[in-house]
Amino acid sequence: MTNPQLSNPAAGADQAHTDKAPTDLAGHAFHLIGVGGAGMSVVAQILAARGAAVTGSDAHGGDAYEQLRQQGLKVHLGHAAANVPEAATVVVSTAIKETNPELRAARERGQEVIHRSQALALAARGRDFVAVAGAHGKTTTSGMLAQALSTAGQDPSFAIGGVVRSLHTGAHYGAGPAFVAEADESDRSFLNYAPTVEIVTNIEPDHLDNYGTPEAFAAAFVDFAARLVPGGLLIACADDPGALDLARTAAAAGTRVTTYGTTTPADIPGGPVPGAAHVRVEVIARSATGTQASLTRWDADAVAAGSGPSSQPVSLELSLPGDHVALDAAAAWEAGCELGVQSTAMARALSEFGGTGRRFEDRGEAAGVRVIDDYAHHPTEIEALLAAAREVADARGGRVVALFQPHLFSRTRNFADRFGAALAGADRVIVTAIYPAREAQADFPDVTGQIVVDRTPGDARYIADPYAAARAAAAAAQPGDLILTIGAGDVTRLGPVILEALAERSASA
Repeated sequence: MTNPQLSNPAAGADQAHTDKAPTDLAGHAFHLIGVGGAGMSVVAQILAARGAAVTGSDAHGGDAYEQLRQQGLKVHLGHAAANVPEAATVVVSTAIKETNPELRAARERGQEVIHRSQALALAARGRDFVAVAGAHGKTTTSGMLAQALSTAGQDPSFAIGGVVRSLHTGAHYGAGPAFVAEADESDRSFLNYAPTVEIVTNIEPDHLDNYGTPEAFAAAFVDFAARLVPGGLLIACADDPGALDLARTAAAAGTRVTTYGTTTPADIPGGPVPGAAHVRVEVIARSATGTQASLTRWDADAVAAGSGPSSQPVSLELSLPGDHVALDAAAAWEAGCELGVQSTAMARALSEFGGTGRRFEDRGEAAGVRVIDDYAHHPTEIEALLAAAREVADARGGRVVALFQPHLFSRTRNFADRFGAALAGADRVIVTAIYPAREAQADFPDVTGQIVVDRTPGDARYIADPYAAARAAAAAAQPGDLILTIGAGDVTRLGPVILEALAERSASA
């Protein structure tokens, strides 16, 4: 029986179960605890699509839970031992505690318990697994790749922690050979995969509550690269120092590597990665509605010889703003080419990507103020988000108002200085109470959103009550402004509150 609470879920994992799994899961039963979560819900859909009997439970419900219920899956609101079929393999995430009544009942009965990542690996059995990892950028990059492969006629399977807008889902079991998935590094569970292709967007220290040190966090990615199947490809961002270090380490170990970034191979810090190909991303034009870029590939021999590019530039027209979006698209483009899509066809397919849910998602406009919702919860993500928002606000002749909900007490404490620096990209900042997720305020008595405000230059306020914060954001906005609700918690629910307050103000004017 697998213990999902291991510090490394891959250590001691039921690998034999995964390796011997049939490609058709008919006759197998799975019960997912916390099935309404973004990661769990897509696993549930894929398992069901492969013919398994799937049940689940969730403490809070939500949109993903309702979608599963509408699809005919037997899901329960609330946790109770009676929810768990006795013949089912029980699937958990690291967030599920041993005190959960369903997990406790499964343990007492001797039922098999596996981690969510193991269930996903089982569902992907027999496909070319493409794992997208990194402290941020995973959802956009994996969504881009899934949508572009679909547009190119590849019919991939995918499991993404956000809805791909053009596909209207984050989960699909297709007939094609590729299986695209986000690979969660937060609890080391990405070490349960054996990918054909890996994308690493960045290795910025995060999840230090689990890893302890930035060095331990980086070391996990070295282990992740070692999980590639023989002949597999690592695609790593050369603009990120951590990902670049990983590329060098992996190449030295004999792994096939392609780097991508805004520099030519000769301009990569420390020089080209020995033996690695490189994709240069050149942003040509920026606007409030999109980004135009070109992609040029140097193959490994050309890089080693110091000669020019080995391909003509490929034009990339993206319908989302931000240089970071162009970098994510370059990673998806290289992965698509590796999977057999012709380079210009892959670029054309990427141009149709309209984003994923909660990534620069337009929530509406009222009183001349546009409201955008975004999942950004790491300082670098927020910095990139506000840079893109500035492009949009400038085009409207307005300002950027940021309503930020920090995620986790530990992350807020560890990155307070960096959050403050990132939020300086907004004209006005309102910080609301921290979304605790798996943590408790009692363990961090001195950590509140005020510590972010104290480190944010300019116009910044702390308003603990989220609804009061939303109304304050609406009151602060003027026609032409952009209000962003930012964070990985339930700040997303505040968009309608802001729009209602703006509409009421307009009606009373």
